[in-house]
Amino acid sequence: MMPAYLDCNATTPVEKEVAREVQRFLVEEFGNPASPVHMYGTIARMGVEKARREVAAVVSAKPDDVVFTSGATESNNLALLGLMESGLSSGRTHLICSVIEHKAVLEPLESLKELGFELTLLPVDGNGVVSVASLKKALRPETLCVSIMHVNNETGVVQPLDEVVQVLEQHPAWLHVDAAQGFGKELDLLRLPRIDLISISAHKIFGPKGVGALIRRRRGNAYPPLKPLMLGGGQEQGLRPGTLPTHSIVGLGAAARIAQRDYEVRRDACQAFKKELLAALEPFEVVIHGEQRRTLPHTVNLSIPGVEAHSVLAALKNLLAFSNGSACTAHTQEPSHVLQAMGVKGQLLDEAIRLSWCHLTSRVDWPQVVSVLVQLRGEAK
Repeated sequence: MMPAYLDCNATTPVEKEVAREVQRFLVEEFGNPASPVHMYGTIARMGVEKARREVAAVVSAKPDDVVFTSGATESNNLALLGLMESGLSSGRTHLICSVIEHKAVLEPLESLKELGFELTLLPVDGNGVVSVASLKKALRPETLCVSIMHVNNETGVVQPLDEVVQVLEQHPAWLHVDAAQGFGKELDLLRLPRIDLISISAHKIFGPKGVGALIRRRRGNAYPPLKPLMLGGGQEQGLRPGTLPTHSIVGLGAAARIAQRDYEVRRDACQAFKKELLAALEPFEVVIHGEQRRTLPHTVNLSIPGVEAHSVLAALKNLLAFSNGSACTAHTQEPSHVLQAMGVKGQLLDEAIRLSWCHLTSRVDWPQVVSVLVQLRGEAK
């Protein structure tokens, strides 16, 4: 039997309802949405525009605000590198982000430093929450963009975007939010109209891999002054050329629609699973990383004192599928930059694991898990 899947922050399983929609537009409605001169193209175009409405509805945006991409990584790059020309021409070359951002935000911003931009990294407290006070101090007249994630991928901590918005109320800086981990799982914050740019991925909300969106809101009558990263075709309002992957886009739309429809049911299922998980691990006096009152109910990052993470991963591989950090940096041996920024160090850092589940996660044989961990900790001593 396959182990229970507890790595949903890396990618979620695909909802059957979503898979059926993807299959239909992959096999039956296979037309090109850029060719609405016949029925095949018209049906494909209708499918894309329906998905655009469904994605926009989750964050109370308008359908025209949605630009389809290959995922949140591309959306982050388009949002941040796309502002480069505006920043250079206006002299606004100061950028701000938090130290716990995903590499898909940190690396594009770091690359802009080579072109003369200056980057300020905001610290987080021991609970994994971005310092809003530091944001106030960091803002300058020449600040072009502030990028703060919605939910941290390693700890599940929801960031104080409502407070960030208040700080930026009288400042012209564009506000970008990497919402890959929180889109469809926390609904209120992303609906704040002051958030200018939102990056999302389908495969984090039970949709297909390889598709996502950049949601951009108008401020006044104008969108953020983005320039495309690729040229050729002019699709997606000139920001993302290439033939649209209709089946994947339809899947993203279906996943977004279902996320709103089933929000409470999913939340309750995840809360129940978390309660069971923490009860099972209570005898080990685990150390939880991240403010639990701010953490979404499907994630926990913890250390089991006396047992290193790689040993836990190996010992439980036949029972649980989980990770010790971000999937995008799993190939490296570097300790988590997120936990380090929170002040986690020494043995606790080496012992940290991330468990993330969902409403589709199968039941776990917790007594067996506990038995393995008891034996493992005994061997470690």
